[in-house]
Amino acid sequence: MAISTKDFATLVRDQVTAIQASSSSLVNFTVGSVLRAMVEANAAVGLWFQGLIVKLLSMMRARTATESDLDSWMADYGVTRLAAVASNGEVTFARFTPTLQALIPFGTAVQTADGSQTFTVVEDENHAAWTAAGYVMAAGISTLIVPADADTAGADGNVSIGQISVMADAISYVDTVTNEASFINGDDAELDPAFRARFVLYIASLARATEAAIGFAVTSVAAGISYTFVENEQYDGTVDYGYFYAVVDDGTGAPTSEFLESVSNAIDAVRGFTIRFGVFAPVVVNATVTFTVTIAAGYDATATKALADAAATDYINALELGEDLAYTRIAQLAYDASPGITNVTAVVLNGGTADLTATPKQVIKSLSVVVS
Repeated sequence: MAISTKDFATLVRDQVTAIQASSSSLVNFTVGSVLRAMVEANAAVGLWFQGLIVKLLSMMRARTATESDLDSWMADYGVTRLAAVASNGEVTFARFTPTLQALIPFGTAVQTADGSQTFTVVEDENHAAWTAAGYVMAAGISTLIVPADADTAGADGNVSIGQISVMADAISYVDTVTNEASFINGDDAELDPAFRARFVLYIASLARATEAAIGFAVTSVAAGISYTFVENEQYDGTVDYGYFYAVVDDGTGAPTSEFLESVSNAIDAVRGFTIRFGVFAPVVVNATVTFTVTIAAGYDATATKALADAAATDYINALELGEDLAYTRIAQLAYDASPGITNVTAVVLNGGTADLTATPKQVIKSLSVVVS
């Protein structure tokens, strides 16, 4: 039901009309009069009450509640928002004179050039240079790659190649740091629309053993998950009634065994009794793209080509399981990347000019994008 509200002028006018209609003589409502002041004060209080009512009504429904109010609403059903996740990757420390041994302690801080994103070297006992105190750069070794995590959770930590360039903590006999690969797996906290959509799946999942129930279980493991289900069929295509398999991707195209185990445990909690299942990582279909752009006068050619490269790469890497890559989309991405791109020609996708298709088992990822 729509709420009928009034603005300040309408509240004042309605009060004046009611008072005057009940009076046997003309009442003074000029600016500065006592009655005018009282009427305006009442109107201000009325606006406040209206605001409280509208706010209360919005908080009472999941469709209109936002942020902490939506969290509180969902908490009554035991459903919580998926938290932000910090990105991870590797940084390369280097030095100009590798004469002496150097130690990179755990907890060493590095950051991007503008200081907006900071990262910390983390411990990995399987690393060849690991010691109890840190990672050792032996004498004669000029570079060493070590793991690091973003200090702040969120997608902003997914920095691209070369953005990490500052050592916030000085290290003896080490001169520079960089990241030779992009940081990945960083996710922002679940947004309100996605939270609401997952709550719908939660309600549907209460019946348990349904596709919706299994889908909710999978998406609740972590943010950014895509999945496909195939039932009554083994992974190799053999017909097998009472069996289904799930192909799940965490956005990287190569989810870890720990991630797959977490998904398997989540499915096992809601599957039907005696129903068998399997969980598999996606098969990555590599996309190789080349195209030529014409750049308008006044635009930096290198920077403009880099924008087109990034637009195509990001789009391809965001494709979900079973989603095709349209050949004509490449040109559109290039045009949208910069107004300085006036023409896109010679688009080649995996050596041809046809769409790149994916089955429910597959996900398309960018192998290379070359812009000339």
